[in-house]
This record gives sequence, C-alpha cells and structure tokens, in this order.
Amino acid sequence: MNERLKKDLDEMASILDKVKNQGISYLDHLQSHPTSNTNNINPQTSLPIDGWGAKNTLEYFNDTFEKIMVSSSGPKYWGFVTGGTTPASIAGDWLTAIYDQNAFKASGQGDVSSQIEMETILLLLDLFNLSKNLSGGLVSGATMSNLTCLATARQWIGKQQGKDYAKEGMNGSIHVLAALPHSSVLKAMALLGLGSVNITTIKTNHGNRESINLKDFEKKIRQLSGDPFILISSAGTVNTADFDDFEGISQLKKKFNFWWHIDAAFGGFASCSKSHRHLVNGWEYADSFTIDCHKWLNVPYENAIFLIKESYKILQVETFQNSNAPYLENELDTVDYLNLLPENSRRLKALPVWFSLLAYGKSGIQGMVDNSIEHAQSFGNWIENCPYFELLAPVRLNTVCFTLNDYSEELVTTFLSLLNETGKVFMSPTFYLEKKGIRAAFVNWRTTAEDVSEVIELMQNLIKKIS
Repeated sequence: MNERLKKDLDEMASILDKVKNQGISYLDHLQSHPTSNTNNINPQTSLPIDGWGAKNTLEYFNDTFEKIMVSSSGPKYWGFVTGGTTPASIAGDWLTAIYDQNAFKASGQGDVSSQIEMETILLLLDLFNLSKNLSGGLVSGATMSNLTCLATARQWIGKQQGKDYAKEGMNGSIHVLAALPHSSVLKAMALLGLGSVNITTIKTNHGNRESINLKDFEKKIRQLSGDPFILISSAGTVNTADFDDFEGISQLKKKFNFWWHIDAAFGGFASCSKSHRHLVNGWEYADSFTIDCHKWLNVPYENAIFLIKESYKILQVETFQNSNAPYLENELDTVDYLNLLPENSRRLKALPVWFSLLAYGKSGIQGMVDNSIEHAQSFGNWIENCPYFELLAPVRLNTVCFTLNDYSEELVTTFLSLLNETGKVFMSPTFYLEKKGIRAAFVNWRTTAEDVSEVIELMQNLIKKIS
C-alpha cells in the first residue's frame, strides 16, 4: 500500500474529526459568513509526485480556498433559488460518501441502494400528494431530470409515428409546445436532438402573467392536425413563480393526444403549503415531472427527482437500455435503474433525501415552505410600499421580482453590484417587462424575519447613497 495512503488510513479518525470540527464551525457561523467574494487565487499548476497526505491537503485547502468560500447555503443567499442543507440531510450525505454505493441495481443481488431509493420515491410521492402510479429516480438536477422525462416523451412520440427514436435516431420532426420554458429544458432539448429553438411558443395570459393562455394553446393544438406533441408546462416560472392552469390543461388532455411534462423544479413544493397548494391542483394528470430536492427540500447538491407514469416504464427501458454489457446482465425478470435513466454510475443520492424526509416529516417540510413564502411576501410588501423600488410582478410564491423606481438599466446594475459586494446578502439579476430587474428567492430553511429586516435596512441605506 502507498505510504501516504497507509498513514491516512491509520489516521482516519483524526482526519474526519478535523473535517467535522471545521464543518461545524462553518455551519455555526453561516449567518455571518459573506455571501459573495471577489478574490481570486492562483491555481496549483503541478501535481506533487509523492502527494501531501490528507491533513496537509486540508491545510492547503483552508489556506487557499476555504477563506474565499461564500455562504451560498446560508440564510441571506437569495439568488438562483438555492437551498441550504438541513442537519439530517448532511448526515445522510456523509453516510452516502462513506458507504459509497453505486445505485444502479433495482433488485436482486447487490447492495441495498435500490430499496432506499424506491422507499424515498414513495415518500416523495406522499409528500407531494401524487399517485403511486408514478415511478422515478434521483439524478443530479433539473437538467438531467428534464432530459430523462423528455427522452421518454420523445420515445412516446416515436411510438405514435411507428418509429424507435432511441435506436434509429431522429428521422422526423417532433412538436414541442411551451410558453416560457426554463433554460434547463432548452439544454435538455439540445442534448436530445430536439433542438433548443424548436419550440412552438404558446402565448401567455394577459395581466402581468407568465402562464399558458389556454385558448392559444388549443389553437396551436388544432394547427397540428392531430399530430402527437409534447407540452412543457411550469409549476413556478423563474421570474415570478407563476403557475400554469393544470386543471385547464388536464381537460384539454382528455380531448387531445399529447405528452404532458411539468417542470416543477421548485414550484412543486407548493403542494406542501397550507396556503398555496391550490396552485398545483390538477397536476396529478401529467405524464412526467421534474422536481429539485436541492432547492426547497434543502438537501446537498446534486439532487433532483424525475417522476414518470409507471405505464411508460417500457419506454424508459427502450430509451436508456444499457446494451452489450454482459457483466451488467440482470438474472431476474426485473428492471435495473441503469436502464431507466441516463447514468450508469450514480451515488446514492436518495439517502440525504430519505434522512430529511423522515427526520422532519410533512409538518417540518411544510414549515420550511410556508416560512419561505411568508418571508417573500413580507419583503415584497416592503418593496411595493418603498418609494425607491418598483415591484415588477405580484409575489405569487417565494420569489420577489423588482427594480428601481428611478429606473435606468445602469443604475439597477450598479445597485445590485454594490448590494452583493457587501457580502451580507446575494440576489440575482433578471429582465422582466422590458426592464432590468432584481430577483430575490426565498428557499433556505435558516432564513428568519430578522434576516429580512437586516437586508431591508441595508438596501435603504444603499439606495439613499446612490440616488
């Protein structure tokens, strides 16, 4: 055994103690840790011949990188709908690394990963009040979840046309309809050969809405003259967290032949809210769903789930079948995960989700969701009544989209840059209603009313200085 490896093995307990203590210190001070940092480092350009060992490498990491880490998992990081990490999910993630299971086996001999994953999927279906006739799997994020669902939808389209796109490739056109698809959807379409620009755009509703106009949707359907198509709808748009009318779409699905996919990366968690669960009424009739666990469930990155109707599992197998690998042959008449999603190799992403779900239950997750909504509404009310700012859209869920009253694109950019440079809060830029805007997303379980008040005071002082 390599000398460095043997020494690290002998000192494993001491190494993990150092990491544990450092992690606890970071988490204990997350509230005051900066949300942004403009420092750069000179990268290590040569690989040491003999290696440094774990402790020396940790010391180098701390001297070089740790000091410029930002608290993207902290309570005042309001950019990009970025969640934090609950204590239970950290425990699950640590054990995921320690046990180091490759979660590709769905049954038969092998490790227990599949049983944990299947139980986790059932728990999530229960959390979201969705039918058990959906199956799913854990992937890295919304892009891979959307890709998995759309790849299966592509195969479904092929069946309608008498083709097997997974085997034969794309030999014909596929119609995709959407109003305001997320960038991860477009990326998935590009990867699948559907073409990121090949979307028939549906009009949105009037009155500062980002939701599908059902009349225009039906008009577009009729123009296809009976051709099957894919509809991509939204449970929570990026700018304003708007929701499509799922009940209305479900009625059209009874009349027309299409695959219905819902991108519910963060908005799906509205189903856990006492006050906002009506936003997803009717979504249970969709064929597939994308939901990010590393957003509102507050588990470590990379963690998302895809859900597809159980009746379409054969289409998944046709799409993702891992062929010509005798060592992966399944002796039993069952389906392995590696034949249901893109990756052959996956860590046990289900474990931190499983830990968080069982540790906090429905009421705990409902509390996380409703607290975030309450903070967003509080912040949005202040924006609406502050003479320095303009609310660009109603606060429908957990995001606040706003700009400056004394509007100029340059001033908005300057204000946001100076605000983020304080390191006390982080928000992201956006563009809405032909105006440069700012977007604050509330999703972190640690965020408190005091955090919102501190940011409000910070913004008041800053806007007065530059106005």
